[in-house]
Amino acid sequence: MTDYTRVFRLDGKAALVTGAARGLGAEIAGALAQAGAKVLVTDIADDGAYATAQAIRASGGTAEHLVQDVTIEPQWEAAIAVAVRKLGGLDILVNDAGIESSAMLAQCSLEDFRRLHSVNVEGVFLGIKHAVRAMSPGGAAGKGGSIVNLSSVAGMIGVTAKGAYCTTKGAVRALTKAAAVECGRMGTGIRVNSIHPGLILTEMGKQFVNSYVEQGLAPDRDAALAALLALHPMGRLGEPRDIAAAALYLASDAAKWVTGAELVVDGGVAAA
Repeated sequence: MTDYTRVFRLDGKAALVTGAARGLGAEIAGALAQAGAKVLVTDIADDGAYATAQAIRASGGTAEHLVQDVTIEPQWEAAIAVAVRKLGGLDILVNDAGIESSAMLAQCSLEDFRRLHSVNVEGVFLGIKHAVRAMSPGGAAGKGGSIVNLSSVAGMIGVTAKGAYCTTKGAVRALTKAAAVECGRMGTGIRVNSIHPGLILTEMGKQFVNSYVEQGLAPDRDAALAALLALHPMGRLGEPRDIAAAALYLASDAAKWVTGAELVVDGGVAAA
């Protein structure tokens, strides 16, 4: 009989989490470590990455940290090499690093549009590319694994003044499916899935609320927050732990027959 108390455990596994200096990335890194994984925390912000890794170690977990700009390919090669060398392999990659901005399409600059795609799409592409190389049979890790990409409910529905952001998250959604099919058919043993959060009041989430006021969509922050809350049928905004639990599921053997899926964790926004 399957021991369902064990299938969510990650003992003996090595994970790399990008964008983990704060917010969702930090929460996900902590959740994976709590489930038994050794975690490499990366972020462009060195102090934040160090703080996340230190918090994991203080709680009895195993963690390393590394400065990484996900838009630079050699830094991906270096990050995966560090994971293999210091953690003993690579079984899990969580592509969390991302940015957002707010502008009506008619006012959105091409420069800003490209900046969002560089981080949110190219960064995920590079992560998938180099994780697949390492995790596939014959690679530096070579045991297969799980890749979890952070998309957004904004990759599934339209959001006013978030056109550039929506396109990046829609691209992550499609890229996830393409990678899942390719990895499955090529016999790599690698699963690839995406998570689609609703609004969560991390620093990025707070920026999202403030942008409603900046774009004239609400008179003040309280009104903006009320309007955004009303979009969530469950009557509350998300918490980082809601997304961390979803990432833990997709990373674990509980999801060993799940690939190419989009796990929507949004309080009902996409269903409404």
